[in-house]
Amino acid sequence: MLDRFLLLGPEDARFTILLAHGAGAPMDSASMTAAANALAGVGFRVARFEFAYMAARRTSDGRKPPPRAETLNPEYEAAIAELGASGPLIIGGKSMGGRVASMVADDLHRRGKIAGLLCLGYPFHPPGQPGKLRTGHLTGLTTPALICQGTRDEFGTRDEVPGYDLSDKIEILWLEDGDHDLKPRKTISGFSSADHLATMAKTAKAWAERLPV
Repeated sequence: MLDRFLLLGPEDARFTILLAHGAGAPMDSASMTAAANALAGVGFRVARFEFAYMAARRTSDGRKPPPRAETLNPEYEAAIAELGASGPLIIGGKSMGGRVASMVADDLHRRGKIAGLLCLGYPFHPPGQPGKLRTGHLTGLTTPALICQGTRDEFGTRDEVPGYDLSDKIEILWLEDGDHDLKPRKTISGFSSADHLATMAKTAKAWAERLPV
């Protein structure tokens, strides 16, 4: 059993980022660890946590399925309270984790609890179902947000996303040929996964420094 939070980065960092995992992989998956390392490397304090259904998989032989994303909102808010970050807090996550964060962000931002929202591979729609959008709450989002998305992400490609009605508070970083884990095919794009993660982290750092805190 892992600790409640996995922590990386300087303890005296100006910003703390709280990240939740995607629907199918835990907080210590290779992609989550690589992203957290990249963000910590540019000076963020990074905390990762797991929703209860994912934590239960560590102690059970069964594969407990993820619940509906919106039912996880209270768990995300509880993690924020338990973390107790002393400075400006950015919330977010990978895929479903970022989606849950985006659903609780505005209320928290209004109350001064968070400074921004960071989504790594936002699940704009289920794969193969481009008409089943998960963007309704993003139209009027008031929280400053950065979404880092691969151009060939099957949950929302660069050809699809510009046509969505999204809040002007949302900035999108497109990573060439990146998939849902932001990984490119180097032989096709000329970029490595490390290249894209470095770009993601550098962009997130510059974006965070512009946040009104």
